[in-house]
Amino acid sequence: GQYLAADPKGRAIMIAAVEKQKMVYVMNRDASSRLTISSPLEAHKAQTIVYSVCGVDVGFENPIFAAIELDYSEADQDATGEAVLEAEKHLTYYELDLGLNHVTRKWSEPIARTANLLLAVPGGQDGPGGVLVVAENWVAYKHMAHPEVRSPLPRRASLPAERGTLIVAAAAHRQKDMYFFLLQSEYGDVYKVTLETAPDNLDEVRDVKVAVFDTLPVASALCITRTGLLFAASEFGNHHLFQFQGMADDPDTVAARRAEDPELGDDALSAAAVAPLFAVRARPRNLALFDEVESLAPALQMAVADYCQEGTPQVYALCGRGNRSSLRVLRHGIAVHEVVVSEMPGHPSAVWTVKGRKDDEHDKYIVVSFTNATLVLSIGETVEEVADSGFLAAVPTLAVALLDDNSTLQIHEKGIRHLRADARPAEWKTPGKKTLERAAANGAQLAVALAGGEVIYFELDASGALAEVATRELGVEVACLDVGEPPEGRVKSAYLVVGGYDDTVRVLSLDPAQGPLLEQKAALTLPARAESLCLAQMAAADAGGAEAHQTMTLHAGLANGTAQRATLDLISGTLSDPRTRFLGSRPVRLFRTKAEGRRAVLALSSRPWLSHAPPAAGGRPVLAPLSYPQLDYAATFASEQCPEGIVAVAGGTLRILTLARLGDLFNQTAVPLRYTPRRMCPVPNTDRLLIVECDQNEFNAAEREKIEAEVRNRPDVPQVVEMEEEEEDEEGAAAAAPAVRGPAPPTEGKWASCVRVLDPAAGETRELLEMGDNEAAFSCATCVFHGRGGEAFVVVGTARHLRLHPRRHGGCFLHVYRLIEDRLVPLHRTPVEEVPLALAEFQGRLLAGVGKSLRVYDLGKKKLLRKCENKTFPTMITDIKVQGDRIYVSDMMESFHLVKYKRGDNSLAVFADDQVPRALSASCLLDYDTVAGATKFGDVFTLRLPVEVSDDVDNPTGNKLLWDNGVDGAPNKLENLTNFHIGEVITSITKAALVPGGAEAILYCTIQGTIGALLPFTTREDVDFFSHLEMYLRQERESPAGRDHTQYRSYFVPVKETVDGDLCELFAQLPADKQREVAENLDRTPGEVLKKLEDMRNRLL
Repeated sequence: GQYLAADPKGRAIMIAAVEKQKMVYVMNRDASSRLTISSPLEAHKAQTIVYSVCGVDVGFENPIFAAIELDYSEADQDATGEAVLEAEKHLTYYELDLGLNHVTRKWSEPIARTANLLLAVPGGQDGPGGVLVVAENWVAYKHMAHPEVRSPLPRRASLPAERGTLIVAAAAHRQKDMYFFLLQSEYGDVYKVTLETAPDNLDEVRDVKVAVFDTLPVASALCITRTGLLFAASEFGNHHLFQFQGMADDPDTVAARRAEDPELGDDALSAAAVAPLFAVRARPRNLALFDEVESLAPALQMAVADYCQEGTPQVYALCGRGNRSSLRVLRHGIAVHEVVVSEMPGHPSAVWTVKGRKDDEHDKYIVVSFTNATLVLSIGETVEEVADSGFLAAVPTLAVALLDDNSTLQIHEKGIRHLRADARPAEWKTPGKKTLERAAANGAQLAVALAGGEVIYFELDASGALAEVATRELGVEVACLDVGEPPEGRVKSAYLVVGGYDDTVRVLSLDPAQGPLLEQKAALTLPARAESLCLAQMAAADAGGAEAHQTMTLHAGLANGTAQRATLDLISGTLSDPRTRFLGSRPVRLFRTKAEGRRAVLALSSRPWLSHAPPAAGGRPVLAPLSYPQLDYAATFASEQCPEGIVAVAGGTLRILTLARLGDLFNQTAVPLRYTPRRMCPVPNTDRLLIVECDQNEFNAAEREKIEAEVRNRPDVPQVVEMEEEEEDEEGAAAAAPAVRGPAPPTEGKWASCVRVLDPAAGETRELLEMGDNEAAFSCATCVFHGRGGEAFVVVGTARHLRLHPRRHGGCFLHVYRLIEDRLVPLHRTPVEEVPLALAEFQGRLLAGVGKSLRVYDLGKKKLLRKCENKTFPTMITDIKVQGDRIYVSDMMESFHLVKYKRGDNSLAVFADDQVPRALSASCLLDYDTVAGATKFGDVFTLRLPVEVSDDVDNPTGNKLLWDNGVDGAPNKLENLTNFHIGEVITSITKAALVPGGAEAILYCTIQGTIGALLPFTTREDVDFFSHLEMYLRQERESPAGRDHTQYRSYFVPVKETVDGDLCELFAQLPADKQREVAENLDRTPGEVLKKLEDMRNRLL
């Protein structure tokens, strides 16, 4: 069903289709208070279209449902068309008789032909009941045995009288002593609707008051929460959460009242005669932006490149619609916010934080170690140096720890300093001339490594002293060691892990119940020397889906820039399930930290990484990079101003950082654009991006300013008076105001467009060229023409006075510009017959897809010179890719065409095309013989030219029959390699690697803002494994919508040679017994299956 409505008392629901069918289900509870649903009761009406349905509040009487219906039975039989013009919409009540268990048609009355929405009005003791009928330009109250009360919608002063105002979203708020409705128009204006009833009769509605509330971005749905927040779910752009600051009760609020004239029609001119006018505010007055959810919808084009010179590619996506458009720069990793960056006297080598007491929430000191000294800083409202902390300042520090008795340890190369509040500092000196090289401690244990490979183990005894309890010679120099935090329910850690210069990690026992102290329990050989070790027990689930109470994870950072993770069994001390991940070019250092209150591990290499177990990942450990430059050392940080942060040293600076949105795979920054972006392309030999933008039914910036100035000078329009607090220049206030739509043109066919030169690294516009004369830009490219000294010219394809239905225009052009010092200098323009949607450089010339024609242009003095042309394409050329002499042409409805440029004849010949007609929406070149494409129906596919055909085509002496096109199109057909249904309209597709050294994948973006990847398999073993895993999961995981998985993925053509990775990822969410069952069918353990999935993800990210 298209529509769903519920009785306000929860006794029944109605499901209605767009045409004819309406079914009512009675809701009950059985003896166990479980909800039961009855068989459906039919309320069908043939030859009827339904526009809206809602449940009417009638208290505990028989439930009533209201519907807007249109009976087309007479119009369907009338060939003259007069019945269509006379057809009326009706408001119809359907009553469910609970006693007879039957649905009857109780009441019906004609309403406005433009009615499109019903809202239930509270009834009983709270209100008069009935419904609000929302139509274009009008809002009316209607109920049985009650006359209609109608009010116009207030109109923008800049809105032409002939243009209507349509409501697109609505929300109702109900309390014991009040209720109101919020309606939003197609322009973004929000109206507050209240009903005024007779003082002595609550059921008599005397007036419908429609007040201007605020102006917000257009939403697809509005919802008022019980806590008094308004959520606006946008169809395009970010979703917003607002807090109410006022209720539009000010005396200067513009409001419409009941229209008394019964002769007024439902059209815009009638409403404009009585509706009050208002001027749009720049920022909301009654609402304050509380939070927003980022959304890329609609993503129109995507590129992956390192324009910012960061060493890691960024994803650049053109997103949004109208003045809410933006260029989103997505960086792989977690967003990092800088709180403090302070220069230090020298280059720090390490940093720690120390609390005053174990149970303190915030840290007391920051300890910074240098090569020859130690600096102690106190944490308060400000960070200041402390001289009487008890720490030795003249030596470099190796480690700092707070013990369980609230005493503090400072470990340095000459010994250990034990600081206690009730006694003098205790010193432990290293024996002989040995130096202390490595140390690790927790609240009750300390392990140190001396030069030569000697490990000494200390424990905190009952008297508060640090006692040496065990010593062991390892026979190899110690590179790193870690004691780890005690597992839950224990006071001490049972194991010490030691990394040696012999590329091994040893697990030594610290539990007397398991045998002698420092006895080796296990060893793990590493591919390189361990630079750092970290034992962590994160809230992760094991391979069987159960909580990992008996395991701990050993993280090892290696000198070759890789990190290895293994599972440490707390009973036996053995290591298992090792997994390796490359992090960077520098040795990896590991540090325990916290992320959203959960334990995590921070890994520092050439870029920082965070290993954590977010709930969204099902408790599975996730290793994600941080979007931040290289750090040298780090520690956890907590203060009143920053409850959960990281203090780190980088070069000669001390930094305090916080992490944001840990669940996001990418963090993003937005560069605002003026109109809807259509295409972008890089400018060669520069770091600039060229973006063309255009909007239909919009004024350009100059026209908009002129109209708004006229509105401000009109005496019949109430002037907007900004509040004093709004005029204050608060940081971020302007950015917090969502963009609102400007004045609308009176008729269709009006375009606003511009060409932008952008610096993506700085996020700044270097040049903005507005297109005049109702001209819109749809394509762009750069071209280095022959004999022009390597200069890159900018070519823009435009159309003037374009109307889409029916399709016509007032002229199309190819504009050529020179880019001189970030300025676009017009050179000339060339008229063409159709809209040029595709442009590309081709061997020192310009390839242009002009309607059905593919043309080659050269640069002339006064215009572009046509060199050759092919007019045989079926519908319209939408994209062009070039490699060598071969041209890959995308047709709007007929898939790919491969074209060969024949130099001898100076002609373009189509020698291969697709066997299946596909409505292409995006294309990408994979190699010389292979292309990937996407359709407007949500399919992604790959095609390849057969090898024997490719050889014949590239042979200049080949048979001329290769170029002859017959009735069936080109003489050669492309082979279909893969098919897969995504389910969303794919707008852009490209081949790229998201991380340096990562595997190349086919990346795509969709109209709903989704970014996905198709990763090629490298071995037949992987193909077999994931194909069988997908097969078993199809049986174990049923779709919530009841879809058959294979049928869904074969929506347009049967799925072929593609495995659904999203479905395979659901293996981790299966119950433990199901995981074991599926894994046994694959002849593997659940841990091995999860590792296989993780390895596949790591290839991409």
